[in-house]
Amino acid sequence: MRVKITLACTETGDRNYITTKNKRTNPDRLELKKYSPRLKKYTLHRKTK
Repeated sequence: MRVKITLACTETGDRNYITTKNKRTNPDRLELKKYSPRLKKYTLHRKTK
């Protein structure tokens, strides 16, 4: 049930992180605050296709 997803920064569009999520418990898009190396600060990262 766990699938690999890629997280992209909402401000720069960089795809910085790869993680997994459970489709059954989280059917919607995943949004996390992660560190963006280009901006050198924490920004919102969303799941990409």
